[in-house]
Amino acid sequence: MKWNTGKTIHLTRPLLPSVDRMTERLQTIWQSGWITNNGSQHGQLERELRHYLGAEHIALFNNGTLALLLGLKALDLTGEIITTPFTFPATVQAIDWNGLTPVFCDIEPETLTIDPTKIEALVTEQTSAILAVHVYGNPCKVEEIQKIADKYGLKVIYDGAHTFGTKWEGRPIGNYGDMTMFSFHATKLFNTIEGGALVFKDGQLAGKLASLKNFGLSGPEEVVLSGLNAKLNEVQAAMGLEVLKLVKEERRKRAQVKQQYDRFLADIPGVRILTSLEGEQSSYQYYVIEIDEALFGASRNDVHEWLNEHAIMTRKYFSPLCSDFPWYAHLPSAQREELPQANRLVSRVLALPYYGELELDVAKAICEVIRQFQSTVSRAAQLRLEGELG
Repeated sequence: MKWNTGKTIHLTRPLLPSVDRMTERLQTIWQSGWITNNGSQHGQLERELRHYLGAEHIALFNNGTLALLLGLKALDLTGEIITTPFTFPATVQAIDWNGLTPVFCDIEPETLTIDPTKIEALVTEQTSAILAVHVYGNPCKVEEIQKIADKYGLKVIYDGAHTFGTKWEGRPIGNYGDMTMFSFHATKLFNTIEGGALVFKDGQLAGKLASLKNFGLSGPEEVVLSGLNAKLNEVQAAMGLEVLKLVKEERRKRAQVKQQYDRFLADIPGVRILTSLEGEQSSYQYYVIEIDEALFGASRNDVHEWLNEHAIMTRKYFSPLCSDFPWYAHLPSAQREELPQANRLVSRVLALPYYGELELDVAKAICEVIRQFQSTVSRAAQLRLEGELG
C-alpha cells in the first residue's frame, strides 16, 4: 500500500488541556502574584497526585532527572549502585552526579527490565542500592528484587518514568521499594510540560527533599545541605492539574489504539509485541515491538528507515545502551559479554506512534505498511534463493 495522507505521523503528541481552562488557572496565578515556591497550584497538585498515585509521601520537582538525582542524594548512598544498561541516559546520569559507580546488570528478554537472577552475583561490600527501571511500563519483578535487597541491606529505587498510574498485584507501583521517580515530561501520559515527582516511604525524607530542591535552605538565612534549584513552579503545576483531568479518557483511547495494533501486528512474522499489559497494570505509555531479523527478513533499522520514508516516525528506544557510553567502557560490568540480552535486544526494539488522538484507521495503516515491507523482503529473499538453486 502507499502512504498518501500527506502528513507526518509523529511518535507521540503531548496531552494538552483546553486553552480556556489554562487561561482561567493562569489568571488565578497572576492575581495571586505567586508563581513559584510552593504556591496554591503546587499544593493542590501535590495533594491530587498523592491520592492518584496512592503515595504515602510525595515531592514534586521541575523535572524527573533532578527528582531522581536528589532522591539518590537524600538516601545518603555510597559506593556502587546496581542498575540496568537498558534505560534512558538520565537514570545512570543521576548515579554519576552523586559520585556513585553504576554496576550494570543484564535484562530479562521478555520484559526488558533488570534480571533479578543476575543481581545477587553483582553485590559487593561497596553496593548500597539497586536502581531498577520499569521499562516501557513493564514492571520489574519487584518481589524478587526486594528479597535480594532485604538479604543484603540495600535500598531499592525505581525509575518509574514510564509507569504513571500503574498498579501491580493491586498495589500502586510506587508502593514498591524505598522510592520511585515519575517523569512528567511532555512526552509522558501525564505531563506538567517538564516536571517529575518522587514517591517515598520514609516520611523523614520529606524535609530533606524539600531542602535539597531549594538550594539546601531550611529557612531564609540557614543553608543546611548542598542543594539545587529543582522546584516545580506554579505554571507547571497548573498544567498538571488540568492534564490530570484528561488522563482517564486518554488511557481509554490508548487502550483502543493498542488493541488495533495488537490485532493487525499479530500475524506478521518476526514481530513481537513488548508492551502486552492492559488495564490497571498498563501505563499505556508506549507501544513497542521487537523485530527478529531472521524471521522478518529485515533488521529493526531497516524497518525504522522504511517507516520514516513513509512519514511514520518511530524511535529506537533505548539505543544506545548506557553501558556503551565511552566513560563506562572501563567498567567490568559494561563489557558486552556481561550483558548478552541487553546487547541482543538493543538492536531489535522499535517504538511506534502512540497517543490517544491517533486514529484507529491510521494505526491499522501503519501495521499494513510494516506488513507490506515484510512481504516485500520475504519475496525478494525467495527470488534470490530460487536464483541460486536454479
